[in-house]
This record gives sequence, C-alpha cells and structure tokens, in this order.
Amino acid sequence: MSDTDLLFTSAVKAAALIRSKTLSPVEYVDAVLKAVDRAQPKLNCFRVVMAEEARRDAKAAEDAVMRGEALGPLHGVPVSIKDLVDVKGVPTRHGSAIFADNPPAAADDILVKRLRDAGAIILGKATSPEFGVKGLTDGPEFGITRNPWNLERTPGGSSGGGAAAVAAGLGPLSLGTDGAGSVRGPASCSGLVGLKPTLGTVPYDTARDAFANNIFAGPLARTIIDAAVMHAAMMGPSEKDPWSLGATPRPLSPKLSGEDLSGVRIGYIERMANPRVAADVRTNTRACLAAWEAMGAAVEEVADPIDWIEYEGRVLYQAGFAVTCAQYLPKWQNQMDPVTLAFMERGARFTLADFRNAQFARTVLFRKIQTLFERCDFIVSPTNARTALDVTHDAANDDVIIDGVKCGITRQGWTSYQYPFNLTGHPALAVPSGFGDDHMPTSVQIVGKWAHETDVLRLGALLEAARPWAQHRPEKFAL
Repeated sequence: MSDTDLLFTSAVKAAALIRSKTLSPVEYVDAVLKAVDRAQPKLNCFRVVMAEEARRDAKAAEDAVMRGEALGPLHGVPVSIKDLVDVKGVPTRHGSAIFADNPPAAADDILVKRLRDAGAIILGKATSPEFGVKGLTDGPEFGITRNPWNLERTPGGSSGGGAAAVAAGLGPLSLGTDGAGSVRGPASCSGLVGLKPTLGTVPYDTARDAFANNIFAGPLARTIIDAAVMHAAMMGPSEKDPWSLGATPRPLSPKLSGEDLSGVRIGYIERMANPRVAADVRTNTRACLAAWEAMGAAVEEVADPIDWIEYEGRVLYQAGFAVTCAQYLPKWQNQMDPVTLAFMERGARFTLADFRNAQFARTVLFRKIQTLFERCDFIVSPTNARTALDVTHDAANDDVIIDGVKCGITRQGWTSYQYPFNLTGHPALAVPSGFGDDHMPTSVQIVGKWAHETDVLRLGALLEAARPWAQHRPEKFAL
C-alpha cells in the first residue's frame, strides 16, 4: 500500500493490519509524521507535534505485537488531541496567549489515558481558538488553521485543528470537545463523522460547573466505525464527573439490527433558530432522508412550534465567558482574541435574572425534545446551514451569507442546529451528506434519544453504506 493510501486507511483497518503483523506501527507513525511535516505549513492544524514521543510509543507498540501481548482496539493508531485537553509532558495552551508559556501537563486527562489504554499513540495537540470560543479555528496566539478541501475556508471550530488533520490524512482520529457544536461543526466543514455523546456517557472531568455542564468530548473520524470504536474506548464513569456516575448507555434497538428500517420513525427539522438553509445543503439532506426512506423508514417533517432558545443560549454562553475570563483582562486584554472580548462584553450586560431564566429555558427545551421523541426515534436536520465560511470571517460581527442573504452571526445563521443539543444533552452525530455547489462538504445531523448513541451510530452507518463518503479525499490539497 502506498503512503497516501495508508494515510487514508481507517483506524480499525490499520489496527487490524498491525495485529496481523502486516503493518508496522513504527512505519505507520513515521508515514503520518512525514505527512504532518509537509502539511503543517499549509494547514497550521497542530499546536504541538509530539514526534519523538510518538515514535517512542510506536516502537513500544510494535514490541508488544511481536511479544504476542493482548492488544487494544486502537493499538498503534495515531490520534491527535485538542489543545483544551491535557496530555502529559506538553503544555495545554487553550489556544490563548495567556497560556502560551504554560508548563507541561503533569498527567494525561482521563480520556487521553483511556485512549492510550486502548493502544492509541498520541500524535500531538491540535489547534483550538481561544478557550474554544468560536466556530472557526484561528487566533492571535497561533494564527489561522485552514481547511484541506479549500485553504481559504475554515475547517470549523473549535475542534478545527483536529478536523483539518483527519481530513488531510494526518492520523485517522482526533479527540475534540463540543460546548456549542465544536465537534459537529468541524465535522460538517471538513467532510468527517463527529459525535457528541449523551451527557455523562463520556466523562468530562474539567468542566467548571459539573452539574450544569454542557461540554462534551467526542471523536472526529472519516468513518462511522472509527468514531464508534474511539467513543467506546472513552466511555465509562469517572469519580470527578457526577453525570458519568449514573450514565447507562442503551443497547442497540432491535428494529435497527438489520437493513430494514420499516419500524423506524424520523422527524425532520429543516430550520431551527436559523432563518435560512442553503439550497445545496437542503438538497443533500433530503437525499439522505430519501436513502433512509428507501430502507423503509417513515420520515415526518416536524411542524411543532419549538423555541430553540437562541437568546437564552446566548445568555448562558456569553455570560459564562464574561465570568470565567474576567480575571485575565487586566494583564492580557490586548493579546486576547477580539471575538472572546466581544462575547465577554456582551455577556457582562446580562442580569442574574437573565441567567436564571436561561437556565429554566434549558429545562423547557429538554422536555420539549423528550416529548418529540415520544413519536420519533430520531431527529434529523442539517448540521450547518451552509458550507464552510471563509477563514477571514469575524465570528463576533460578520453576518453569515446564505444564498446572498444575511442571516446573523455564526450561531444564529450557520451552526444553529448544534447548540440546542448541548443544552438538552441528547446524543448528536454529524455525518457527511455530499458536496455543496462550491465543492465543499455538507453534513446531516442525527439526534437520538437519551443514551442511545448506538442507535445514532447505526443509523449513520446505514446512511454511510447507502451513500459512501470516506473514499473522497481533498485532492486539491497535495500532501
């Protein structure tokens, strides 16, 4: 197999080749690191490349194979980690000049440890905008991360570095975090699968407010099975995450066990808080619905009036940054991302009553979605309202343009489908749906019942089989 084919081999296939001694982990990691060296100047998707450590771990992985040891499901597979998550021995900079000189982390985050236990080799830290604040990946501290499908477009954010890396073949997997769509948005922009799990299924030990948490960790991958295997490796309780202590993932629903979806009901929502959806995104989303209908699923367009709490979500989001980042302003204001500062300024204007009413609205939305799931097995929508934005887009001030019409800033006009399910906690999966008129990827979002990730992944896998995607590569981006 050529190096290029190897770079776009799925994680599960690479792990199988390693187990069978057909593929050397040392040669595999070396091929990926060489590709990183070539791609990084164009993409700027890594904040730290852990070349020495990755080669060391690859040699240890190869030795384990030769000794006949028990091997994990990701043995020898390189994985990148978003720069909001601790990796032992390297700094966590949070995409911010404030932490540019952070000391190396003393220990791995629990999820990094679980990935290592599954055999994964940590390749490096992928870029994130400051504190994961926006749906693009750029900032004063590290520059602009670019999309391998078109270098003038963003790979999305805030897990954009990992998305760009996986899309370009720089490791088949990346660990992202999703506080308002930050796994699903980059997956949509970059032609990937991205999973936001149910609240508590995968622990999030670093949440500032564990009990009101709406931040999740999930995989970015090129295939459903890769995402599923990585997700499974990270599941399980943690003593530091109260939601994880009671999490009980549900088994696959029997009616999804085959390819006949005659008993499956899909509720389609074409728009949420966003005023428009691009014609090409709509066309590709409806093609996905037609594929499920061809398998027997019943598709119903949801006409229920639903308050998607765009305003209240904004209160929670911006007020959170206003409070948590206020301590940095006296020293660091001139070196912070203007988008962070703008969101902080807006968040500081909200009152305590605004904040509490927003929390109450979150509960109302959760119960509305629970009611909808009484008649639907899944909710399906686009993932983004249009394809990837230009890298120069100002997330705090610029209108998102869809079919020539101004639609508000990013979360109002572009990523509106994502944040509601951070607030409700339901599992949500982004799956490629095709290409837009501009030859950029589009995506469909599958939302499932609480703790039913397996069902969501299964419905995505059936779509992937009917409308294959992973064979596509960003050919204009030359490795």
